[in-house]
Amino acid sequence: MLDHVSISHKSGLVLWSRSFTPAFSALSNTPNSPVNALFKQSFIEGTTSDGFEKDGYSVRWTVDNGLGLVFVVVFPALLPLTYIPTLLDRTKELFLALFRPYLDSLPSLTLLHAKMAEEKWDLIFDRCLKSCEEKPRTRAVEPSESISAEEIAKNVQHLKSRLKRGKGKTPSPAPSPASKSKLMRKWDDSAISEKDMAALDYSQPTDNIEPVNVDHLVSSEAMGSRGADGSYEVADWDQGRLRSEAEILSATPRAEPESWGGLFSRLAGQKTITKQDLQPVLAEMEKHLMAKNVAKDIAEKLCDAVGTALVGKKLGGLSSVKTQVNNALSASLTRVLTPKTSTDILLDIQRKQKSSLDEPNPYAITFVGVNGVGKSTNLSKVCFWLLQNGLRVLIAACDTFRSGAVEQLRVHVRNLGALSGGGGVELYERGYGKDAAGIAKDAIAYAKSNNFDVVLIDTAGRMQDNEPLMRALAKLVTINNPDKIVFVGEALVGNEAVDQLSKFDQSLRDFSQKRRGIDGIILTKFDTIDDKVGAALSMTYVTGQPILFVGCGQTYTDLRQLRVNHIVQALLSN
Repeated sequence: MLDHVSISHKSGLVLWSRSFTPAFSALSNTPNSPVNALFKQSFIEGTTSDGFEKDGYSVRWTVDNGLGLVFVVVFPALLPLTYIPTLLDRTKELFLALFRPYLDSLPSLTLLHAKMAEEKWDLIFDRCLKSCEEKPRTRAVEPSESISAEEIAKNVQHLKSRLKRGKGKTPSPAPSPASKSKLMRKWDDSAISEKDMAALDYSQPTDNIEPVNVDHLVSSEAMGSRGADGSYEVADWDQGRLRSEAEILSATPRAEPESWGGLFSRLAGQKTITKQDLQPVLAEMEKHLMAKNVAKDIAEKLCDAVGTALVGKKLGGLSSVKTQVNNALSASLTRVLTPKTSTDILLDIQRKQKSSLDEPNPYAITFVGVNGVGKSTNLSKVCFWLLQNGLRVLIAACDTFRSGAVEQLRVHVRNLGALSGGGGVELYERGYGKDAAGIAKDAIAYAKSNNFDVVLIDTAGRMQDNEPLMRALAKLVTINNPDKIVFVGEALVGNEAVDQLSKFDQSLRDFSQKRRGIDGIILTKFDTIDDKVGAALSMTYVTGQPILFVGCGQTYTDLRQLRVNHIVQALLSN
């Protein structure tokens, strides 16, 4: 437990500080502060050594002599905090890696606080402190008591006597193996018996469920913000993204091979750009987009559009070429990524509630996708967002094939109910082996009669080439006509994402009577791709439908909004 931490210059100028207790916060502004005493005795009088104590506080510090910076940590003298030296070294290393250019001169020093806010230094230090505090400590193993030779001989004699007694006994006959009858094979399209359903049911009686701590399932750092009307909005992707310590320390300038932007120099002095002039530049641009995980055919089409827009333009020099090509590519990306329909789900819910005041109908969202992409997990994140906006949510367990799918949703409902104070979310399930379309229909009817605002329909994962399963999904859409059909896909894949999404969209249109396609997309595992956001562009290009959210972690608050300009900047960055 720390009381205070600060980063100062030897002259006494405080660059950054934080007090962790109200008592020390009041003490730090007085002449009796341990930090002031440290500066007086160590840097003015030069009378202290490595350790310093005052009024029950221990003070430890480290110095960067090149810049004259002092990194100070204050903690209670009675607490033996062994991680303090590591914390000081890592704090100094991170701070200098991030802000050294702003510490060399007084004019640049005036920009330091703005840069610290931009880099989220407070959160970076909190994460560094937490990692130091949670470092596993090795425990000393107490030596076992030595056994005397007399006790060893006694134990050996006891073992021999047991062996002698065992020799006189006749071994019991082994039970004869029962005759095994050949078991009938169970095919996927065969009827499921009660015994089969019982084998898939791993749930426990509700009487045996103990209350659990759910505080770790939300992150205060990842929480969104509330608007003036009290509505809760999830954070934007770039604002919620912190660089790791390894990224900070490795972010040193290095020579790189010539990027596609470097090839613009070949166009210097050209008055009119021709197709032949642009060909090598567009080839490098295509490679750049593919390196960002954009599907190959989509990268080709985008480059063709940029080339068409630039051919025949008259330019005066190198900088003009860079500007025009960047603007052309940015305009093309923005045009593709701009939503064609509303992405404000809360507004859509309010409109539906107002349009059916006499007989209110719940707003239904169906989550579809291939196996293992995180449909249930991100459904629970969307549910948390809806609960934060004061809506009552019913989750329909329509994945009746995957073992444990219903139990997974039951755990999510229990956790979300605990986080929201209970009563705001329920699970509608009918076990395994039932018709998913019928369960969804019954769930919507139950939600309507019990005044639920939203129904979130979880479906079984399926491969996009499996026609029987795609027909079953289209049947669910035809019967229930959900307000939104959301495709959940991974941000890690490139060309595969295009194939999955396009076939899901086309199958729903072909097999459903209402010709419904995908209405929106949720991208998962977005925290694993850095700036390789090409899957977002590829998926939007295929269907013209927007990215509603991106999932970027394991807590219920790890849901982000993806702005168009954020994707464009990431795609254009080197």
